[in-house]
Amino acid sequence: MSTAVIPPMSMSAGRGWRLALGALLLLWAGVIWLYRDTGLAMIEIWNRSDTFAHAWVVPPITLWLAWRVRAQVLALDPRPALSALLYLVPIGLLWLLAELVAVNTAKQFALVGMLVACVPAVLGWSVARVLMFPLGFLFFAVPAGDFLTPTLMAWTADITVGALRLTGIPVYREGMNFVIPSGTWSVVEACSGTRYLIASVMVGTLFAFLNYSSQRKRWIFVGISILVPVLANWVRAYMIVMLGHLSGNELAVGADHLVYGWVLFGIVIMLLYAIGARWSDPIHEPVAVAASNADWPVSRGALVACLAALLLLAPLGIGYRIDGHGQRELAVPLALLTALPEGWRSADDPAPGWLPGFVAPSASARVGLIAEDGSRGGVFVAYYRQQNDQRKLVSSLNGIAAGAADRQWVEIEHERLPLAGLSWDRSLRATRLVQTEWTASRSQQRSRLRIAQVYWVDGQLVAGDVPAKLLGAWGRLMGRGDDGAVILVYVDDSDANRSPAALKRLIDGALPAVVAHLSQLREQLQKAGYER
Repeated sequence: MSTAVIPPMSMSAGRGWRLALGALLLLWAGVIWLYRDTGLAMIEIWNRSDTFAHAWVVPPITLWLAWRVRAQVLALDPRPALSALLYLVPIGLLWLLAELVAVNTAKQFALVGMLVACVPAVLGWSVARVLMFPLGFLFFAVPAGDFLTPTLMAWTADITVGALRLTGIPVYREGMNFVIPSGTWSVVEACSGTRYLIASVMVGTLFAFLNYSSQRKRWIFVGISILVPVLANWVRAYMIVMLGHLSGNELAVGADHLVYGWVLFGIVIMLLYAIGARWSDPIHEPVAVAASNADWPVSRGALVACLAALLLLAPLGIGYRIDGHGQRELAVPLALLTALPEGWRSADDPAPGWLPGFVAPSASARVGLIAEDGSRGGVFVAYYRQQNDQRKLVSSLNGIAAGAADRQWVEIEHERLPLAGLSWDRSLRATRLVQTEWTASRSQQRSRLRIAQVYWVDGQLVAGDVPAKLLGAWGRLMGRGDDGAVILVYVDDSDANRSPAALKRLIDGALPAVVAHLSQLREQLQKAGYER
């Protein structure tokens, strides 16, 4: 294991270094104060999410990593670098765009990026190169990675069901739920292994840096730290189901299977690091280095600090102006389908128990329809305006079901449907939902739906989350506000042979009328002084 150069206890920073570090701390304090809302949002996630509780140790570990190389740092001359301020421009733009479309993770990465960019700006590039790993490690404080959860859940369900069938156990699967002879199981967020993966990558990266001097070894170990927890989670999921099955559901059911999961994960990780330690590089003895006594150029540092302050204030000022602070929030009237699609008339909703899971819209509306051939369907619209962290059109909390806690509906299939008039996309996503067996009425057949989803943002139709976010940011930058809506067109999927054609007819007939109404509503709000 290689170690940093450690100075003698008598070594102390000269006057130049004391001035430089004081200036850096003041600049950091300014960044933290200006962007305190972003920082507090990070801390809130650390507190409430088990997945990101490890982020609490990232700042102290970063300080310890920097302390290890203090001799190498103090031996250098601190020299402010004006060129480092150029990095604050794209970082500030990232924060601004993320603020406009309420993307917390991007704002938090930008905040950490600002703190990191201050180091070469005040201390110089030579110092920043020595501190490269500690500064890079600080990005692990950003609670990012939740977007992997749906994919990891699907992989876990696929592997578990496949392994059970190979074992000879019959399995009936619907989405993330599956039934075996001894009972019913569900792959939920805690089963995805996201928390194992994120923790493993952070600790594995730290282990690789401290134990290897070869970049090749480091990257290989980080890659293994990604692969091993994913594989271990698949083994964990299979073993838990088998324990429950073989014990007659006496073991590994309820909360205790999470405990078994952490025990297995801990054993696997300890074995991983024990094996990885066998290939550690030799330890280098500490070497004493004299500290630099060079003065810190105060005038140049003051110039850097003033320019940095202006660059850091610019995103806040632009965002404040675009947000239109002080404008009152009006009620948003929303009506649907004032002119019904040809061949359709008003009727009861085909699935009144289905609750679309879009959080805190400014307004929402829903209408049931029936076609001349007896096909039943409906349209749901959720309208968003004056979006913020709690109310936003595109969010990981939004979806066609009522959220992660609602297990009444299961997604069983996804498909793409071509649609003319889409911006950026050529097709939209359609999802098949089925009511879970244990929530359906025993006297009735389980409800089934085929649902198409599309966004209306800045007056355009888009299918994907990323295009919707980008269009929303562009509309706000151009002063057109942040009005947006999600449109769900759905039909009863009891007859899977007839429902695709019915869904296509309803999309073609209803979507133009809904878009026309949304455009008219947006214009009315703008004329009423609701434009930002």
